[in-house]
Amino acid sequence: MPVAPRVSPSELFSPQAWAPFQTRSGWKGPLLVVHCCSVIAAALALGVGLPLLSPICIMVIGTRQLGLAILMHEAAHGVLAENLKLNDVLGHWFCAVPIGASLTAYRPYHLAHHRFAQQPEDPDLILSAPFPVSGASLRRKMIRDLTGQTFFKQRVLLPVAALRQRSGRIGEAHDHDAVVTGRSVLAFLVWNLALLALLSLMGVWWAFFALWLLPMATWFPLVTRLRNIAEHACVEGSAGDAFRAARTTRARWWERAFIAPYWVNFHAEHHLFMHVPCWNLPRLHRAIRQTEPGRRMEVAGGYVEVLKQAASRPV
Repeated sequence: MPVAPRVSPSELFSPQAWAPFQTRSGWKGPLLVVHCCSVIAAALALGVGLPLLSPICIMVIGTRQLGLAILMHEAAHGVLAENLKLNDVLGHWFCAVPIGASLTAYRPYHLAHHRFAQQPEDPDLILSAPFPVSGASLRRKMIRDLTGQTFFKQRVLLPVAALRQRSGRIGEAHDHDAVVTGRSVLAFLVWNLALLALLSLMGVWWAFFALWLLPMATWFPLVTRLRNIAEHACVEGSAGDAFRAARTTRARWWERAFIAPYWVNFHAEHHLFMHVPCWNLPRLHRAIRQTEPGRRMEVAGGYVEVLKQAASRPV
């Protein structure tokens, strides 16, 4: 089977220039997990105290639920924490389980995506292959996300069908950041029941449904779809050029707050050197772009630009 093209750091950097990107941090990854959970807690508290701000809180929480998936992704690469045991504990129990995923199931699936990126064997090819689509088609997909239809299909219909078939894997490769498996469902239910119990003891049981489950059913699927589109869709030459295997999207502050947290927009750099932690990706982006091969990378000016390209097929 053909594997994705590879690039060695030595083709771009001297050992001295590459050394900073190889360093691991014992505190940055865990601090990001604390940050993500803190933002969710703060937005939840704000929504309880000021219900009129609930729409914004739902968007913030849904984006940070994606943030948990992104940090699980970091753990899958072994870079969330310097200690590998801590890396897996944080990645699974504090990032994957709350959103119904499994680090154990996600890791081999995602590494297969890196090995076969944009090749026929890429398990994520289904996410980018259909694009570009028509504007009407993209709008329908986004409406399904925002109205909970995508959530209901992925979190209810597919698990029920998989349980009937006694299958270990639930769902198709529609979301490469939240692989739901039979092993993860029970932990997900226990974690969420514990959260419901905690909020009930605080006298705000309704916040579980309005400010945790609702974001997971609406904004989280939408921003996950936007992320998937931006990463690989409509990148010409992605199957044969390592520098064009993915797209980097320049994210403004509001895009980082509501669509793309934790430097997930630097995806071209991540595919070139997948063991560089996410907090080093902006600096890596600048370093790569200064090289001649780095100028071949696909770089979009923002998520609106990406969506216009993804919806450019004539009706």
